[in-house]
Amino acid sequence: MPLTKQIYTSRMIAETSIQERQEPIIYSENTPPVALDQNQIDFYQDKGFLFIENFFSPDEVKQFNLETKRLLDSKEITDSDYTFTEVGTDIVRSIFSMQNFSQIFDYLSRDQRILDIVHYLLGDRVYIHQSRINFKPGFSGSGFYWHSDFETWHIEDGMPNMRALSAMISLTENTEYNGPLMVIPGSHKQFVGCAGETPKDHYKESLKEQRYGLPDEASLTQLVEAGGLVTIKSSPGSIVFFDCNLIHGSNNNISPHSRVNIFFVYNSVQNTLQETVGGLKPRPEFVAARKNIAPLEPISPNHQ
Repeated sequence: MPLTKQIYTSRMIAETSIQERQEPIIYSENTPPVALDQNQIDFYQDKGFLFIENFFSPDEVKQFNLETKRLLDSKEITDSDYTFTEVGTDIVRSIFSMQNFSQIFDYLSRDQRILDIVHYLLGDRVYIHQSRINFKPGFSGSGFYWHSDFETWHIEDGMPNMRALSAMISLTENTEYNGPLMVIPGSHKQFVGCAGETPKDHYKESLKEQRYGLPDEASLTQLVEAGGLVTIKSSPGSIVFFDCNLIHGSNNNISPHSRVNIFFVYNSVQNTLQETVGGLKPRPEFVAARKNIAPLEPISPNHQ
C-alpha cells in the first residue's frame, strides 16, 4: 500500500525544518470516559501529555514486576532478536513485544482502564504498533536523546498520520536521579524534520543509541523557549499518556537505583503502516506491526 501523501518531510532534506502540525491532537468528539475530566483533556490538548498517579494498585505493580523479572531471567528471551542491550555490553536495555511472551502483559495491553482513555484521545479502535519494557539499571542505564517518535514511525515505518500515542507505566520509582522521562510541553504541535539519510537496518543501532532523526540544537532551543521542560517523576503504578509527536528524551542513570517502565504504543486502525519513505526496508514486526493489527478488545481489570 503506497504512501499516497507524505504530509511531513524529514531525513531526505539538507537541514532541519519546523513544520506546523496538520491534524487533530484529540480525535474524539464523543463524551469522554469517566477517568478524564475537562482539565485533563485540555492539558493533553495543550501540552501533549497526561500524567495520572496511582493508576494501578500496589498488588498489580507487584505482579507486573514479578513478570518483568521472569522475562529478564529467561535466556531464551534475552538471547532473542526481541531484546536489545546497552552499547558494547550484555546489559539489557529493552525487551520488545513482551505481550507475546506473557499473558499478564497481553491482558495489560488491553486493560479497559487504558483503552477507554486511548479510544477517546485517538477517536478510534486501536492496535499495538510497538511495545517494550525499558530498563535503566543503576549506574549503567543509558539515556534516550531528544526525539519525536512520530518522526521515526513516519519515515522508517510509513505511519501516515499523528493518530498514535504511547502509554508509559512506571514499575519503579522514577526520580530526578535515575533518568526519568523528560518532555518539551507543546512540542507536539509542530513537526521537526531532521537532516540526514537513514542507514540500512537503522533500527539495530537506533534502538540502542539513536543518531539519525534527531532535532538539531537550534530547533530544540526554540521549542524549549516556547514550552519549557518537564521532568516526569512518578511512583510505581503511575501512567503517562503522550502524543506520538511530543519531543521527549531521558538522561543516563548514574544513580544506584534502577528504573523500569513499560511502553505500549497504540495506533488507530485507520492509520496502519504504508510504504516507508525512500524505499527503506520495513522494520521487523516486533518493532513496527504490519500484520498483527486487529483491533484490541478491552479486558476488565477483574479478569487479570
